[in-house]
Amino acid sequence: MTPFSTRALGRTGMNVTRVGFGAWAIGGGGWVFGWGPQDDEESVSAIRHAVESGVNWVDTAAIYGLGHSEEVVARALASFSEADRPYVFTKCGVLPDPNDPMLPNRWVGDPASIRAEVEASLSRLGIERIDLYQMHWPAKDGTPVEVYWQTLLDLVSEGKVRAVGVSNHGTDLLDRAEAIGHVGTLQPPFSLVNRDAAADVLPWCAAHETGVIVYSPMQSGLLTGSFDAARVASLPADDWRARNAEFVSPRLEANLALVDALRPIAARHSTSVGAVAVAWTLSFPGVTGAIVGARRPEQVDGWIDAATLELGVDDLAEVSDALDRTGAGHGPVRPAGAD
Repeated sequence: MTPFSTRALGRTGMNVTRVGFGAWAIGGGGWVFGWGPQDDEESVSAIRHAVESGVNWVDTAAIYGLGHSEEVVARALASFSEADRPYVFTKCGVLPDPNDPMLPNRWVGDPASIRAEVEASLSRLGIERIDLYQMHWPAKDGTPVEVYWQTLLDLVSEGKVRAVGVSNHGTDLLDRAEAIGHVGTLQPPFSLVNRDAAADVLPWCAAHETGVIVYSPMQSGLLTGSFDAARVASLPADDWRARNAEFVSPRLEANLALVDALRPIAARHSTSVGAVAVAWTLSFPGVTGAIVGARRPEQVDGWIDAATLELGVDDLAEVSDALDRTGAGHGPVRPAGAD
């Protein structure tokens, strides 16, 4: 195996591959944003295959499968030596409804809750220090960003975590957190369908030397090239995507038309539509890496090319034309300077 090239993740001191393994789906079902039943053995094999293929980081969260994702990650990484183990990133601040996990999650910033969460994550992951600990969503329990961000900074000082960041935070909250202590990383949603981050948070991060790892670059599987209307209609009831607007008419038709427009680009590069979709996100200034999920080893093979794929000016122009023509998604249609 030839190691993939890496980029500095902001000022965290970590250098990461352009793609990382996303462990949301492998958490399984039984909660409001679950993906339906998963085969844990296949999930373990998928993670190991990604790492053996050259990926050097895994991103999970305590809420994924109500802790189950972290447990599966721990199983997958147990066979690797400390020198070969990838970086482990996880998140805090999202708790299930205590009465029904299928009800909306609670976004909690209370310091005592975060401290309890980090201990639980360390235990499930079977590690002594988390490489990157991220506040999953802005708190809605009345805790100011300054308070929960200081708590995360304290965890670094205490040696519980190596670096800290936030996910799903806008520039107003990033400014407030930065005033307390440097925001090491941001994890925003970013894909050919959801392009809004390119207008605000990506430039903010580039200006502040904040590393960026984008999530859902294949729009939760929709941009893999393997979806059609029939497959969407067959999604199980406990798969959250069945309720998502991007998987429902009229957006679904526009998104599938966009996928078809990506096929010639993929063919020119002898790769998959999914790899093109991920590489497009990586073409934006400020994006360090992309989190890409898989539930089986062969799914990893479907996007691993994105770690090295460079889209040219003509490719980016063809993508922007397709976005304009299909009307899919929202936000800027190409990186700055790609004209």
